[in-house]
Amino acid sequence: MNVTESAVLILAYVLDLAIGDPGQLPHPVRIMGWAIAKVEVFLRGRTQITDYKRKNKETREKLTGVLLVVIIVGFTYGLFYFINTILFNSYFSIFTSYLSFVILAYLISTTLATRELIRSAQSVVKALKADHIEDARKNLSCIVGRDTELLGRDKILKATIECLAENASDGIIAPLFYFSIGGLPLAMTYKAINTLDSMVGYKNEKYRDFGWAAAKVDDIANYMPARITGVLITVSTFIIDGLNARNRLVPGLRAFKIMLRDGKNHLSPNSGIPEAAMAGALGIKLGGPSLYEGIAVRKPYIGEEKQSPELRTQITDTFYLKASGRAITITEITSLLGLCSALALLYARAAL
Repeated sequence: MNVTESAVLILAYVLDLAIGDPGQLPHPVRIMGWAIAKVEVFLRGRTQITDYKRKNKETREKLTGVLLVVIIVGFTYGLFYFINTILFNSYFSIFTSYLSFVILAYLISTTLATRELIRSAQSVVKALKADHIEDARKNLSCIVGRDTELLGRDKILKATIECLAENASDGIIAPLFYFSIGGLPLAMTYKAINTLDSMVGYKNEKYRDFGWAAAKVDDIANYMPARITGVLITVSTFIIDGLNARNRLVPGLRAFKIMLRDGKNHLSPNSGIPEAAMAGALGIKLGGPSLYEGIAVRKPYIGEEKQSPELRTQITDTFYLKASGRAITITEITSLLGLCSALALLYARAAL
């Protein structure tokens, strides 16, 4: 099949925008989640410890977690390298060539989450606009890990904005980046790493040691994408305000400044970068204390409010609703810029 990775990527991007995550079709990430759960049970069953000292137990748990990462990551890369090779060499007939093209595009589209991320954020904002705060909390709980039952309107919207910024990196820019430098196998391997972190990379009693390797590998994998996302959010802000004759450069410059200043103000070494850029673009403060499974977690603040406290109190709903709508637009443009950047990287690879 005479087809370039660029053409496949463009179709994959369009497919993601068109169909998102159709529940009726097989999805590699769901299969990865199933495999991770099965391998975890198998490994834990082989390494039960009752008589070791605590230090030995921690070491054994970490080593078992490392083995889980090696198995899942190694198998994922090997499997999709094989699939990629087969699909890119389907010269048997015109039908198999086009079929392979579509299958490749679909597989790549499953690594992207532009449609689902935007739709999820819009569902929260729409519920609040209709004064259905319980629906907004329920919709938010599907996309964030924190407790949402007691959140007020402004905190619901702030959490939505944080989710948009963080997942613009994890769910859009990172898969595009890894596809552009390593094709389908590397993009799928990134999704496996990200899925491992989301399933076992917790700091609770069960996963503190076992999930250590998954969390560390995820931090490494997201280092470059998070910083690319922060820059793209800044560029998106300049684009949005390009037609605004008054103070057109202020939000974009503020996004860049806050990204540099507050990007490290986060429990994650990566999530703070896009969140800080988004906070600066919107002129709001993100972060702060949150509840996770009833446990209070003190998170550093990111950004600064551009409105005075008195004015903000009077227009808080309108202010944050507008900020949320602007965050969605910034995320959409960031996604498109991410595609263009990935295509540029693919062109550069081909030219070398």
